[in-house]
Amino acid sequence: MNILCVIPARYSSTRLPGKPLALIAGKPMIQRVYEQAKKAKRPTAVLIATDHELVYQTVQDFGGQVMMTSPDHPTGTDRLAEVAQEHPEADIIINVQGDEPLIAPEVIDLLAGAFDKDPELNMATLMTEMDKSEYNLPSAVKVVASLTGYALYFSRSLIPYPRSNKLPGGLLPVYKHIGIYAYRREFLLNYAALIPTPLEQMESLEQLRALEHGYKIKVLKTDFKSIGVDTPEDLEKVNEYFRRCNL
Repeated sequence: MNILCVIPARYSSTRLPGKPLALIAGKPMIQRVYEQAKKAKRPTAVLIATDHELVYQTVQDFGGQVMMTSPDHPTGTDRLAEVAQEHPEADIIINVQGDEPLIAPEVIDLLAGAFDKDPELNMATLMTEMDKSEYNLPSAVKVVASLTGYALYFSRSLIPYPRSNKLPGGLLPVYKHIGIYAYRREFLLNYAALIPTPLEQMESLEQLRALEHGYKIKVLKTDFKSIGVDTPEDLEKVNEYFRRCNL
């Protein structure tokens, strides 16, 4: 199975301009993400998809594989679909966000493995048990899944709401969605062509488009705790982590 790992790297960012090139322990963040993704065993190739010449040149300078994409894509899914169009050899495309410098290679392989014995699976993602401090943060996306492991809903609000504590074993855990996705290539192309949906627009969560159109998303549990970089404060926290760990 040919697996292409794609790292979208959009240069503009409201809260952290030039985010892909922000330095983390002396290296651009996009290089940190790329080097982590390259440690995964399952991908056939790892590619950075950018919309900016500075990012493109930076990736070439450190020896990464890179593709220039349109600056006009409204979503990351659209950018991913442009890459998919240019890579018909890919069976599975895994989307690793460009602001995840601590992405664990094991979770990339975990997502790839979900497709091994399930020819009907089109889309998969990850979830991990959420810390209580994040319950009321809109930036921490929550997910609830069926007993068979498929997403029922994603929300920026707290779900499930803890109305009853009479369940065997007490309250259910709250799961945080980790925004890493895997798609079959043909499904990705069809999905990106769908019109945005009401819940997607209300929550500002692209994955709801798939659910609203009746598609299933497999959600795999992991202990991996994502440390994304969205703000200057996040960047400082990650830099501190690298300094502390001598990375």
